[in-house]
Amino acid sequence: MIKSRVDLTPQQIEHLKTLVTGQVSTNETILDQHGRDESAIPPVRPSAVVMPHSTEEVSKVLAYCNKEGIPVVAFGAGSSLEGHVLPLFGGISLDLTQMNKIIEIRSDDLLVRVQPGVHRVELNEKLARSGLFFSVDPGADATLGGMAATGAAGTTTVRYGSMRDNVLALTAVMADGTVIRTGRETRKLSAGYDLTRLLVGSEGTLAVITELTLRIFGIPEKMAAAIVRFENLSDGVTAATAIVRSGISIARCEFLDAKCIKNVNAHDGLTLTEVPTLFFEFHGSPQGVAEDAESVKAIVEEFGGSEFEWTTDEGARRKLWQARHNAYWAGIAANPGMRAVSTDAAVPLSKLAEAVTVADEILSKHPYPFSILGHVADANFHCFIVTDPAKPEQLENVRHLTHEITMKIIEMGGTCTGEHGIGSGKIQALEAETGAPAVSIMRSIKNSLDPNNILNPGKVFN
Repeated sequence: MIKSRVDLTPQQIEHLKTLVTGQVSTNETILDQHGRDESAIPPVRPSAVVMPHSTEEVSKVLAYCNKEGIPVVAFGAGSSLEGHVLPLFGGISLDLTQMNKIIEIRSDDLLVRVQPGVHRVELNEKLARSGLFFSVDPGADATLGGMAATGAAGTTTVRYGSMRDNVLALTAVMADGTVIRTGRETRKLSAGYDLTRLLVGSEGTLAVITELTLRIFGIPEKMAAAIVRFENLSDGVTAATAIVRSGISIARCEFLDAKCIKNVNAHDGLTLTEVPTLFFEFHGSPQGVAEDAESVKAIVEEFGGSEFEWTTDEGARRKLWQARHNAYWAGIAANPGMRAVSTDAAVPLSKLAEAVTVADEILSKHPYPFSILGHVADANFHCFIVTDPAKPEQLENVRHLTHEITMKIIEMGGTCTGEHGIGSGKIQALEAETGAPAVSIMRSIKNSLDPNNILNPGKVFN
């Protein structure tokens, strides 16, 4: 079992070079790039970066690393937010970005096969030529392999589901180099244990994903965007939950507090009123979209919503949602030189307004700049908290704050993470949420599939 840092010998590095056609690098700049993600967790360098080009090469690398006791951390875009790709015990960073082929688009079956290094935006640009799109939209231009590994979701989950709902099948390499294929290219499957869903969201701790079969959708005939403003956080969130309960088929429903709006205005050149705001998107026929927008307008007015605006103009719609996706980067830009902790929690829909209010009250007692936003239609929200990387004690304080918020969320029947995953940042919260017996079963699965603990050690649980 790996319990301390592993640094590769020159002989091991030379042998790895014989296993892949891609690069094996110990260049300091490349090591630095693979030793951090978008979290505020301090970076950790791997001993080497290995860039395979095929499932067969991944298999050879894992078989060798398993024999030698070398930790392996799969790496995609590095956009994760809980330290998932940090090589806490050294070893190698297995960079899958060279495995970036869109293997097959099957329009009639509404599915696509891709390698793990394909980026989300690139896939949708190609699918759009056939009138199709891949729905999971976490905001960042992440790789599909990374999105599957973390169980990503995002703005469209309320209508189209998360990665767990949209990965039909996988090719994965186990810790000992064994290659398995899970799932089928069908919409229904009742054959045996669901290994696909076991691996989706396992954060690279059980296997390395090397191919994905994904569910895709036809681009809607019409899409419209809408915004509405509120005087306070609670009213906006309550209005959002009322809209979901009404049965209106919204494609996206996002909440940004006044600080978020101020930041995206500055970052994206918008002039939105700087108050708590709901963003909506509707998909369907022209008549259906118009009816949904009018129904939403009537509901939000009951909760004090004002300045309701909606448009079917494609340019305006894209600009609005690009600003929403840039909210994280806008917050970073508003605080030069700082890092940010982005929390992630979800609660039962009826508890959302209470949960957001509790988070706001806890954070308001402390000096750290923060903002609140989220995918409120599925009761998933985030707190963006700014820290100074030159003052590590701040990060420790913020961790205590986020843990306090997380424990309140769990008490409400919620989860410590709706989409970011556990990584190395929420290990304690996982046990508080699921209980020690459930974590013990997870450990037994891990020990069975990866007995030498080479796959992303130090993540999900200790």
